[in-house]
Amino acid sequence: MSSTSIRLLSKTKQTARIVIIGAGAAGIAAATRLLEQGFRNVVVIEAEDRIGGRINTIPFADNVVDLGAQWCHGEKGNVVYERVKELSLLEVTEDHYETFKCVRSNREVVDEEIAEQLRSIAFNSIPERQTELINYEGSLGDYLTTKYWQELAKLPQIERPIAKEFLAVFHKFESSVEAADHLFEVSGRGHLDYWLCEGELLLNWRDKGYRRFLQLLMNAKKDQSEDFGMLNGRVLLNKRISQINWEGSNELIIRLWNGEILTADHVICTVSLGVLKEQHSQLFVPALPEAKVRAIKGLKLGTVDKFFLEFPEPPLPTDWPAFKCLWLAKDLEELRSTEMFWLESVFGFYPVSYQPRILQGWIIGEHARHMETLTEEKVLEGLLWLFRKFLPFNVPHPQRFLRTQWHANPNFRGSYTFRSTYTDELRTGGWDLESPLLDVGGRPRLQFAGEASHKHYFSTVHGAIETGWREAERLNTYYRSRNSQL
Repeated sequence: MSSTSIRLLSKTKQTARIVIIGAGAAGIAAATRLLEQGFRNVVVIEAEDRIGGRINTIPFADNVVDLGAQWCHGEKGNVVYERVKELSLLEVTEDHYETFKCVRSNREVVDEEIAEQLRSIAFNSIPERQTELINYEGSLGDYLTTKYWQELAKLPQIERPIAKEFLAVFHKFESSVEAADHLFEVSGRGHLDYWLCEGELLLNWRDKGYRRFLQLLMNAKKDQSEDFGMLNGRVLLNKRISQINWEGSNELIIRLWNGEILTADHVICTVSLGVLKEQHSQLFVPALPEAKVRAIKGLKLGTVDKFFLEFPEPPLPTDWPAFKCLWLAKDLEELRSTEMFWLESVFGFYPVSYQPRILQGWIIGEHARHMETLTEEKVLEGLLWLFRKFLPFNVPHPQRFLRTQWHANPNFRGSYTFRSTYTDELRTGGWDLESPLLDVGGRPRLQFAGEASHKHYFSTVHGAIETGWREAERLNTYYRSRNSQL
């Protein structure tokens, strides 16, 4: 037996060196769970100057806003909810996302009775577990559009132009849920593979933000952002990875952009799918197996960005819970020929819980990626023009403005994952991304976690958390079974 084999066989929970790439939800979940299971040599490497990944709570206006993950989606079977349900940290979000005003680009507010009918038809067309999707070959966009017009045919009193305008904005909203550029690239069958947790789907974190959950995971002090609790001294910030060498069966070598080199017995990679798409061919030596590459290519990470506008007083009339923008065909044609064409994908504005003076807007897809390249002044100029174009009342100039740039950030390159029709063509999914790379003895060497690697809860924080725990348990099981054989 070689000296290398002897050294590897002598490793225990106390001596095995584990490096986790990424201090997002999955990375923090993996690290804390490993420490709880008795592992001692655990280090987390993070490219950003903060922890959290796509959870990013910052001070803003009257308390905080979440630039990334904002809600706990569902209750039953949701590990996030289960962890905090007795702590009174969550509450049901106001129904702004269901009772919004529909306003057209000529400043006409759609009659509330008609708007309610359109909302009802649209929401009822969303498939949850409909049997017709089991063998459905088309896209989610095809499915929703067909269902929408079938139901609308029963209401001939609704003018077709308004119905068409509403369908367009409904598609944009649902695209933001999926993180797709458009619904015609979202797999219909794949939609069934996403599991909804029963219960309220928009549970907000009051005035604490999603970072409070990460603090609970780490047992960190809630009022000290620099306290990482049980991860104190184990998180290395501003450390961007340039290469992970997993060749052979010896230790793995991690090279950082600043020239530093780390070695490990196990690496858990939690970087976003966007980073994997952009960097996998240079990041991993040797190249990843074909099945892994196929998953990286086939799954898609879309772009969803937010706008936060702070005003001295609540900017909307008291009878306006929120509003969505319905473009008249002629106005949309004119917009597309201007430098503000990207405003087409800004679909709505809503209040923020515990932030009465803020309007939060949303933008998706290719137009969101273009918006990210503009100056903040240009973006705000466009939004204020949009308000004047649509709203039958004046909105004052905001005293503060903020927008997200998830795609432009090289450490993310997007927002969250969905299964596309291309994913189906390649016959791949989160299961291929999840699969660990083992040595000949079955020892996990290079593991993968993160929301994109979850089979059913992709795109969610609870999905990311589960994958971190999954990979921690994989190592725990390996050492437990190996030690029992010694």
